[in-house]
Amino acid sequence: MPLPSKDEFRAKIYIPSLPINLLMFAEYIKAAMDKAVYEIIDDPEPFYGEIPELQGVWATGKTLEACRDDLMSALEDWIAFRLRTGRSIPTIGGASITISLEPVSVVE
Repeated sequence: MPLPSKDEFRAKIYIPSLPINLLMFAEYIKAAMDKAVYEIIDDPEPFYGEIPELQGVWATGKTLEACRDDLMSALEDWIAFRLRTGRSIPTIGGASITISLEPVSVVE
């Protein structure tokens, strides 16, 4: 499913008072997931996936699809943690997440 255009999608989310454009967030997740690598390991959950450019973002699963879903969840949690703790989020695949400390209206 293609991402909506900027005109179609102007919603924002808030992570402790930091407005983030959801389109920017979705583009970053897609770019990061495009960098994911997977392998089969000797484990009850034999599928392992990680995003090498983002330290600590990895997951396992019983199927490749379950691993991919868990990897996306790990990525979302990683982003939220970095935003909450004021840590930078590196650009990946040309996508970045920038924050503004200025108040922004949720309704445009």
